[in-house]
Amino acid sequence: MKLCLISNSTNAGEAYLGWPQEYIKEFLNKNAVKKVLFVPFAGVGLSADGLQASYDAYAERVAGVFNKLGFELESIHKAEDPKKAVAEAECVVVGGGNTFHLYYEMHRQELMSLVRERALNGLPYMGWSAGSNLACPTLKTTNDMPIIEPASFDGLNLVPFQINPHYLDANPEGHGGETREQRIEEFLMVNREMTVVGLREACLLEVDGDDLQLKGNRDMRIFQFGKDFYEVSCGSDLNFLK
Repeated sequence: MKLCLISNSTNAGEAYLGWPQEYIKEFLNKNAVKKVLFVPFAGVGLSADGLQASYDAYAERVAGVFNKLGFELESIHKAEDPKKAVAEAECVVVGGGNTFHLYYEMHRQELMSLVRERALNGLPYMGWSAGSNLACPTLKTTNDMPIIEPASFDGLNLVPFQINPHYLDANPEGHGGETREQRIEEFLMVNREMTVVGLREACLLEVDGDDLQLKGNRDMRIFQFGKDFYEVSCGSDLNFLK
C-alpha cells in the first residue's frame, strides 16, 4: 500500500495546507500521480448555501493548493458516477472536517469497499484529519461531534491501529472535562486489543509497502491497554504497529 496519513491541514499562522505541502508533493511525485480524486464529504458548514456549496468551496480551496504544486484535482461530488471515478482514479485524497459525515457519505454511496480494494492493490491514498481517521479500522477515535449517524463505524481498515488526529496532551487551565488521554483510555477499556496513536499536528504517517514512517516535526504517542503510554520519534522503527 501507499498511504499518506496527515494529522492536520493547517498550523496556526500558516497558509492552508502550508506545512505538509512538501510531503504532499513528494508523495504524489514518488507515485507518479498527475491527477487526484478529492473526497470533500467531511467539509460541512463551509458555506451557508448547503452541502453542495460547501463541497464546491472545499474542493476549490484544496485545488488551489494542489494546482500550485503541479497536480490536477477532480472532486468526487462532481462525478456523474462516483464509483467509476474511484475505479479510474490515480490517487484518492480525503479532506478533513467532520468524520461522522464523511463516514456517512462513504457508506451511503457504497464507496468504502471500493476505495479499500483499490488501496490494498496499490492505489495511493492520502488523507488529513478525518481523512486519516477514515483509513483506520473504525471511526471511534475521532474528535468530532456526531452530527449524523453513519450506517457503520467501520472504516477502510488500511492500517491495523487507530489514529487520534490533532493529538494534544495539554489540559487547558480551568477545563473540567476529560483530557484527550482520558478519552483514549476510555476507548481502550472497551477495545483492549487495539493500539491508538496520538498523531500530533505537523506530523504524518507514510506507508510505502512494508515500510511505515513517522514524518514531521513532533513525536507520536502510543497507547495500548494495560500499558503506560510512550513516545516515538521520527525515524523510529514502527513495524510493531503493523
